[in-house]
Amino acid sequence: MDTLNQLLIKKGAEANLYLADWHNRKVIMKRRLPKKYRPSKMDEQIRTYRTIHEPQLMHEAKKAGVPTPTIFLVDLANTTIIMEFVEGKQVKQLLSEVTENKRRSLCVKIGELIGKLHENGIIHGDLTTSNMILDSEGKIFFIDFGLGEKTRELEYRGVDLHLMKRALQSTHFRFTEECFEAVIDGYSKVVDVENVKNILNKIKEIERRGRYVAERKGERK
Repeated sequence: MDTLNQLLIKKGAEANLYLADWHNRKVIMKRRLPKKYRPSKMDEQIRTYRTIHEPQLMHEAKKAGVPTPTIFLVDLANTTIIMEFVEGKQVKQLLSEVTENKRRSLCVKIGELIGKLHENGIIHGDLTTSNMILDSEGKIFFIDFGLGEKTRELEYRGVDLHLMKRALQSTHFRFTEECFEAVIDGYSKVVDVENVKNILNKIKEIERRGRYVAERKGERK
């Protein structure tokens, strides 16, 4: 790979992200490093599979109308993906800075994009406002599909949106209710009423499960 000036910008549990120059273009390099705790053969298979699978999901998302970074190169030998660097700001940084109306419109748009993913059988797997970037043209890009998968199962869609709600609670606790309500409003523009109702019920069920597990842990202490 002909890359220069690689700068580590994020050290993740699953992969490291580098900002790099590649053929006079600013790019993100996502490199999956070997995990010593896994048997080497299995580790190689997992890293190779994810390196192939993530760009496929991103391409599917783009076809569904969800902006994602353009993939330039998939290097299986080094389990590395080279993709477009999206100039913009993480939605995580924006939500507390903008007006209430702007915050609501951003969250409605996010909900629509999640709806487009789910209607096309795509689960993101890590729906947080850190994995959404607003560019200068007002487009919201979804990034990091490393934990994503293809399925239309209600459980997975519920978990996806539950993660979104948890992310709002932990990072934007002052606006959680209004933001999540706006996300669901946007989602409802894409997904039919019956499915939305079933998914909201599934989210409540997942929350009850979480409380039950927490209570049992408390009893054992």
